[in-house]
Amino acid sequence: MFYTFLYIKRFGFDVPVILRSSDETESVLPAPEKRMVQVTNPFALEMGSSGVASVTEGVSLLPCCLEPCVLSCYWGCGVHALQGALQTHQQGPSKLATPHLFQEALHFQYHHCQSFHISGEDREEHYTKMPADLGITDFGLLPRERYPVVAVLTLAESEASDTYNIVASVTVVHVPDDKYSLSARILFQYLLTAQGNMYELKPLFMSAESMGLSEATDPDRSTEAPPETQRREPRKEEKMPAMEDEEDWSEEGKGKECVVCQNAPVNRVLLPCRHACVCDGCVHRFQHCPICRAFVLESFALFQRPHMEEE
Repeated sequence: MFYTFLYIKRFGFDVPVILRSSDETESVLPAPEKRMVQVTNPFALEMGSSGVASVTEGVSLLPCCLEPCVLSCYWGCGVHALQGALQTHQQGPSKLATPHLFQEALHFQYHHCQSFHISGEDREEHYTKMPADLGITDFGLLPRERYPVVAVLTLAESEASDTYNIVASVTVVHVPDDKYSLSARILFQYLLTAQGNMYELKPLFMSAESMGLSEATDPDRSTEAPPETQRREPRKEEKMPAMEDEEDWSEEGKGKECVVCQNAPVNRVLLPCRHACVCDGCVHRFQHCPICRAFVLESFALFQRPHMEEE
């Protein structure tokens, strides 16, 4: 099963901290812990591995769902149209839980829509492509007014909507063309809930030996702007069967053990860098990530262990 960890963002003024020198014995103040809520995410979508992706040749996508779903691929979806649709889900009376409602919310501001029916056991790649007779070979120079592909996963059976709080998954995919040759990749992913909330998916960075490999998403290289999101909405971290792998991790950071004590299992994710690299005991001993040296503002636990619940 896929589990999604949600954390509630607390807003306020940051208080500057004066760090003591390393030879002083007094411990530093631990980073505050975020409160997490674990929910089941029935949707997952990755880039496919077959074929060369391009605007003219199409792109392969790999959905992996817990229930029968509908995969809707909107080619050339308007940036402002997608922003408006997501705002409609958050503020409007009807939630975007079906392909028809999503199309209406987009006001049909896209060049082509292709749909696939995905079974719960389906682990096959699905190839989507615009018809050649549309004559579209690129989406212009940057900044663009359209996303190459917006892939939407919705539940196919209405009965399943009562089981899951998450009712839709929205994935913005970049596909290269002659005007912008950046390789195909996922730019942004959002989950929509039955209550009208929207959460952005963010990868956790773990060692390959701990949780396996997945294709890394590199949002820093993208110059396409994400859809507008409400700043006061909680954001989330998602723990997937395969976590992101960082090629520049040192050897001491690999494996299931904490990179600090090399003994206890990794159970803490540091924010905002999202490195999952330390145990419950070591997380209180420093204020900088041991992997990237970024300042640690908060942390959260991947699993609630018995001794943590007693505290």
